[in-house]
Amino acid sequence: MRIATVVKSLVAVTALGMPLLVNAESNFQTGVTALTATAHVDFQITIPKFLFLRVGTGTGTAAGGFATNATIDEITWAPTAAQVGTGALAGTGGDLTGGVETAVVVANNGIVALSSTTTSALSDGAGDTISYGQITTTASHNTTATTLAAPALADGATTSINLPVVGKITQLDAKWAYTYANNTVPVAGTYGGVNVNGGRVTYTAALP
Repeated sequence: MRIATVVKSLVAVTALGMPLLVNAESNFQTGVTALTATAHVDFQITIPKFLFLRVGTGTGTAAGGFATNATIDEITWAPTAAQVGTGALAGTGGDLTGGVETAVVVANNGIVALSSTTTSALSDGAGDTISYGQITTTASHNTTATTLAAPALADGATTSINLPVVGKITQLDAKWAYTYANNTVPVAGTYGGVNVNGGRVTYTAALP
């Protein structure tokens, strides 16, 4: 019986002590004059540094919902014989169709550098090429007040631009429309493709 009594006493003491470990600050005052009691609470929010880039089909917008999506879009042109060399043509494909892609950059730690990189001109695999200088990217308004500009495309090169930042926050989007100048007459063939013959452009966003 004594053992049981001791155990019960320990449990009671522990139960009394536990609230003292978790209670918020308290302040008790008494007296006949005006009284003031104060208590304090500390708050802390930890936000991770992040960087989000989307070009084309993807998951996430300038407003949020960021996630990785491995889908790679292809923009294509297939002019008829009568159209070759006669002037600018909109592309086919893109998540917005008509050769237009959704472009988004969001970051929270300073200026973002946005670049485009190609390994070469567009090639037909037989020594004939079409320069990336024939492809222009036109950025137009999507949802953000400031439109996300696009770095130019160049043969076997990287071009880069610094994006506008407000209070260390970059939050930009745009609709990027790709146009083929079509002002020359190339040798017949298929130039570029799905990660072949110089057909892939790599966009990179870099955050310090």
